[in-house]
Amino acid sequence: MFSLGTIMVLLMLVGGLKCSIFWWSVLWGCILLYLVSLSFCYSPLGLAGCWGEFLVIDNFSSSLISLTTLVSGLSVLSSVRDVEKLGNKSVEFVFGILVLTMVLVLCFSVSTLLNFYIMFEFSLIPILLIILGWGYQPERLQAGKYMLLYTVSASLPLLIVIIMVLVKGGSVFWGWKFLSFEWSWLGTLCVSLAFLVKLPVYGFHLWLPKAHVEAPVAGSMVLAGVLLKLGGYGLIRVFYTFGLYSALTISVIFCVGLGGGVLASMVCFSQNDVKALVAYSSVGHMSLVLGGIYSNTEWGWFGGLLMMVAHGLCSSGMFFLASESYKFYNTRSLYLIKGGLVLIPKVALCWFLMCAINMAAPPSLNLWGELMLGISILSYSMMFALFSGIMTFLSGFYSWYLYSITQHGQCPLWVRGVIMVEEYICYIISFLLVFVLAVTGLGLMLLL
Repeated sequence: MFSLGTIMVLLMLVGGLKCSIFWWSVLWGCILLYLVSLSFCYSPLGLAGCWGEFLVIDNFSSSLISLTTLVSGLSVLSSVRDVEKLGNKSVEFVFGILVLTMVLVLCFSVSTLLNFYIMFEFSLIPILLIILGWGYQPERLQAGKYMLLYTVSASLPLLIVIIMVLVKGGSVFWGWKFLSFEWSWLGTLCVSLAFLVKLPVYGFHLWLPKAHVEAPVAGSMVLAGVLLKLGGYGLIRVFYTFGLYSALTISVIFCVGLGGGVLASMVCFSQNDVKALVAYSSVGHMSLVLGGIYSNTEWGWFGGLLMMVAHGLCSSGMFFLASESYKFYNTRSLYLIKGGLVLIPKVALCWFLMCAINMAAPPSLNLWGELMLGISILSYSMMFALFSGIMTFLSGFYSWYLYSITQHGQCPLWVRGVIMVEEYICYIISFLLVFVLAVTGLGLMLLL
């Protein structure tokens, strides 16, 4: 019922905007693919259940495919005013989103490790072109360089391991356990490094805030909502297939990941850019996902999946709201964005919904994800109880800080005369788009 309501609201919004036929077709395609992927979420296939020789469709992959199609469709919808109405190479923009969506869907559904690696690396090209072509500042060149250097250099050890496994075993299908392959601490580190950068873990995260700040709203939504989930999905698949059990390496990564999540949550309070703050909050949430996956329990894996879906919906909505606030205030500085409750109350309501979901307020999907991840982390070692507790507390604290500092206070003088002549369609887009994300997250929680 929630998915049907989401689709009806999306269709009404698209019809009201009177988009061009090309954009209409793209949105309809994303909706249909979203429906098809939802049907696989409740299939009886398990983690190792394969469909065909090239694709694997199970609860993990179908959930992330649904997230990909939904966020991609909403990212196209959010760019109507910036790209389609202004004629800023709209055909090339939508084509880039389509290619990126197709690559991500294939990445979440291929059945072999080599095909996953190819799609994993190919996904960098569309998002790089989107950042370079429709970014806001000249610094987008440096952001693209950081993203390429971090991701490609960290994935080279994974390519070497894939070649070694192919030479010894011939092929690697997801769900086939290669128990005869002995893994040392170095092999475990080489396989994990590419996914740790993609999550990202604190210390390998410098490319993420730069890419988010310079990317357009659609690029930020897809980057935070979907691309960061490739790291968690890859770790789950690799752990299940290979069984990378190296106690020393896992303990070190546990400490680095959870300790880095605490540091990233603290860094959020020193940011003066709204998009940078949301980007650093993603690092903290993904650290919990890392802890759940490395706990090597089914509870932790499913908790990581819930958190990835919840974070994909919440973070994409927050990046959209940051973009809408920039249109009103002409700045993303937290020192200047004030008085949102008085100026734009409908957008303020959307900020409240997203910040409440981001801090895992009940009955959101984030709450159950954090509970499952916290239990799985404690089952691995009680020593990490302090880290997970601090991250949970700081998550609520900086979400409250972001809402209060942007929606209260006295607004700048230059905004008061401009805000009255803004198009009313901006309010409709803001409210309905974030309403779709919020209702989808709550609906997924009720259907569990």
